[in-house]
Amino acid sequence: MGTDKLLGVWSWVCKRCFPYFLKRFTVMYNEQMATRKRELFSNLQEFAGPSGKLSLLESVAENRHLQFERFLVAVGEDMHQVADGSVDVVVCTLVLCSVKSQEKILREVCRVLRPGGAFYFMEHVADERSTWNYFWQQVLDPVWFLVFDGCNLTRESWKTLEQASFSKLKLQHIQAPLSWALVRPHIYGYAVK
Repeated sequence: MGTDKLLGVWSWVCKRCFPYFLKRFTVMYNEQMATRKRELFSNLQEFAGPSGKLSLLESVAENRHLQFERFLVAVGEDMHQVADGSVDVVVCTLVLCSVKSQEKILREVCRVLRPGGAFYFMEHVADERSTWNYFWQQVLDPVWFLVFDGCNLTRESWKTLEQASFSKLKLQHIQAPLSWALVRPHIYGYAVK
């Protein structure tokens, strides 16, 4: 069997198994990161529009307590179904590690946010370069990418956020309280358009 066929079979297996893993991982992640998430979203209401209602673009499965106007499926790099300047807040957790273009995602976020709207993020990132964890992230990244459906261990997402066209960026680096050392390095915070 050639490498292309082997990788094709492997990709098929991963795409079939990854959703089951992700469901379990999400529960664990949300439990272990609950305190950080509460801290991050504590000022969410500050970004409500003039009506006092908060227009939020995020995953419905995670926020069943929210009332939603519509459900759409789109890649982050092209959210043409969402009107320019129509959203108060965009929430992104564990997304920037696996998208093809972080720059395109952030351009779309800026496009759909109203002036003064906020982009909230919580992402795992590359560790500090002088650490053993960083070394292992570099070594294991190609296999991680295949096994975990395009997820990258080595992205320095804070650099892309710093270069995006936000008027304000509040970003913190933390070591998340997670079981897997490879994904403990995180950034979280928010950016204002």
